[in-house]
Amino acid sequence: MNDTIKTGRHPRALYVLFFTEMWERFAYYLMVGILLLYTIDPTSNGGKGFPQNIGADITGSFIALVYLTPFIGGLIADRYLGYIKSIFIGGSLMSAGYLCLGIPGNTAMIVSLTLIIVGNGFFKPNISTVLGNIYNREDLKPLKDNAYNIFYMGINIGAFVCNFVAAYLRNKYGWGYAFSAAGIGLIIGMIILAMNLDKVRVGDVKKPVQPEDMSLGQISGYVFLPAVIAAVIGWVLPSSLFGHAFMGTKANDAFVFACIPVIAFYVSLWVKAKGSDKKAIGSLLFIFAIAVAFWTIYNQNATGLTLWAEKHTDRVASPTTEKIVSGIFPMQQVTDTPRLVNKVNEYFVDVKNDTGGVAQVMGPDPYFNNVPKDQWPNGKTVKLTNTELFQSINPLFIVLLTLFFVPFFDYLRKKGKEPTTANKFGMAMFISGLSALVMVFAVMSVPSIYTHKTSPLWLWATYFVFTISEIFLSPIGLSFVSKLSPPRLTALMMGGWFLATSLGGKIAGVMTTFWDDFTDKKMFFLILFVAATIGGILIYSKIKSLNQIVKERTGMD
Repeated sequence: MNDTIKTGRHPRALYVLFFTEMWERFAYYLMVGILLLYTIDPTSNGGKGFPQNIGADITGSFIALVYLTPFIGGLIADRYLGYIKSIFIGGSLMSAGYLCLGIPGNTAMIVSLTLIIVGNGFFKPNISTVLGNIYNREDLKPLKDNAYNIFYMGINIGAFVCNFVAAYLRNKYGWGYAFSAAGIGLIIGMIILAMNLDKVRVGDVKKPVQPEDMSLGQISGYVFLPAVIAAVIGWVLPSSLFGHAFMGTKANDAFVFACIPVIAFYVSLWVKAKGSDKKAIGSLLFIFAIAVAFWTIYNQNATGLTLWAEKHTDRVASPTTEKIVSGIFPMQQVTDTPRLVNKVNEYFVDVKNDTGGVAQVMGPDPYFNNVPKDQWPNGKTVKLTNTELFQSINPLFIVLLTLFFVPFFDYLRKKGKEPTTANKFGMAMFISGLSALVMVFAVMSVPSIYTHKTSPLWLWATYFVFTISEIFLSPIGLSFVSKLSPPRLTALMMGGWFLATSLGGKIAGVMTTFWDDFTDKKMFFLILFVAATIGGILIYSKIKSLNQIVKERTGMD
């Protein structure tokens, strides 16, 4: 590294990694923010035209696999490739995936999503590892937490900006251009990294393999191979025996079956462990199980809340907003002039025709399905706020609230009153549950969500509440795992955290595949509220033992 590092000053490497990660997250959140909308948009508009449950299944499965592959990619980088080489491999694969998503045909879409999933596995864990390695120097260790806060800010800047780019490009040019912007953004990030390799190469330090470490072959044999076999069984068996899938689709069944041997493996680690290791592993498995509820609510952003914003939120731009925004980029436009549209019942479920296809009728744009007729524009064009723009609310609040909570926790720490890691986890569960409860009140705010739109302020409110829980939990997740894991099992237990995140993404997708079955949407959000609340109660029921095990392992709370 060419920089002379002085205590109290961040090296230039931080800002190189900041901008690289900012562009990568710009690409990912742009793509995932419109994926569900793209899959269910009619082919006449350039979308895939899939039924809503299939679109939700694809989105949920994608999110689940995207969060699972970093465990594998991290191990491969750790043992064989090195971190920077893995970042470039991952970035190249993801860029190709984003650029190819707009190519016609379902095969192209599957190949593109696979490239993104695999590429993310190589990229996501390793750029964070490089940053951590750089700050392992003694004179930089005091700045490590602050460095990750800065790094996290880059993630959220990318996540905030990307939806405006997506809205502009898909309104003016089409879906393919929006996906291509994701690919170009990531290429820019990779160019920034390539031009500054001398600044970051010091972080490309592989950890020596310890005699007690499980080899990649052992992990594959104990975890991945059984999961693949179980997934195949889950894909074939339920449909063959009962004529239909247990969980709505074959993909859901395959995922659930694949999780069984993986979960069994983690339980076996606890069964075989002894002494303090047994307590530590047991505590982590307990945390993982509860964290699934948190990540299910987190991933409503790209699933259930996307459908809510699309179908049940008043997105008509005010005259002032329309004047300002339309001068910057084209807005979504709808009209009540009759045209050929899908026929839906009173709960917005597509009605089938005699051949099993979706029946079509002459009617207004589907946006007006739950707008009272006296509020229709009578042939005029109405400009709407794009659905994906609501996904910028969360990263906006992350940036703003971090500016408050970081110094607030510093203040409490100096006073000796900062909540312990386990306490923060428990509070995060309760607060995330409250964010789902906000949506219950949103449903109750109108006579019926099938005849009236709800205020967009409800989405602002639920994202505001959830963001607080995210600030409490996200920074401590992997740190908590590293504190409690037996050294020889750290990588595997990190994988357990990613598995919990993956399960949350998949469950969010599965719940959204049954969106139409929840005719009373209060029940959809109440399930999330109850799950998170139970999780918080369980955490606090074990709070003393959790605090004690952390203290035993680290000497601190």
